Amino acid sequence: MIGLMMMNKVEIIGNYLDELIPNPRCELNYAKDYELLIAVMLSAQTTDKRVNQVTKVLFKEYETLNDLKNAPIQELEMILRPLGSFRKKALYVHNIAKMIVDDYQGKMPIDRKILETFPGIGRKTVSVVLSELYNYPEFAVDTHVERVSKRLHLAKEEDNILDIEKKLKRKFKKEEWGKRHKQMVLFGRYYCKAMKPECEECLIKEICKK
Repeated sequence: MIGLMMMNKVEIIGNYLDELIPNPRCELNYAKDYELLIAVMLSAQTTDKRVNQVTKVLFKEYETLNDLKNAPIQELEMILRPLGSFRKKALYVHNIAKMIVDDYQGKMPIDRKILETFPGIGRKTVSVVLSELYNYPEFAVDTHVERVSKRLHLAKEEDNILDIEKKLKRKFKKEEWGKRHKQMVLFGRYYCKAMKPECEECLIKEICKK
C-alpha cells in the first residue's frame, strides 16, 4: 500500500512537472564541452544568469583551452570577480584547462572518476555535464533539487546529497532522470523558491511540507 501511494505521488509530481515545464533546458550558455564543465563549476554559490554574464567575457577573451591555460591568474580573477570565491575559481579554471591540455591531449575526458579529480569539480558538476552533453542517465542534485525533494517528501530532511540522488533514481524512471533533474532545478528556481515560494498557484501543494 505504501509503495502504491509513493508510486502515485511520484506520477503526480512527474505529470505536473511535464505540464509546467514540458521542455526543460540547461540555462548555462556554452559552445564547447569544457565550457559547460567550467560554467557548472563557476555556478556554485551564484546564479546561472551571473555565470553567463561572466563566461560571455571569459570565453571570448580566451577562446581555446591553451588560451585559458596560459592566461594570467590576475586577469582571470578580474573577469570572475562578479562571482563568489573568484580567486579560487580563477585557479580552478586555469588548472582545469592545464589538466585537459597536458594530461588529456586537449580533449575533455568523459569518465566520471577522472573528471572528479579535476579541481573544483564534484559529483553534481559531473552529473550535469554527462547528462547534458552525452545524455548519460544521471540525476544531479543541486540546492534547488534538494529543496524540492524534501518539500515534496521525496527525501527526508536529514538526507544528504547522495542520499537524495539515490532516492530520486529509485523513484523516477531511468530514461527520465536527465529531464526530471532539469525540471526540478527550474521548478525550484522559479516556482518552489527558497524564499516566497508560489504556493497558492501550485497544483501539488497538498503534497508539500510547506
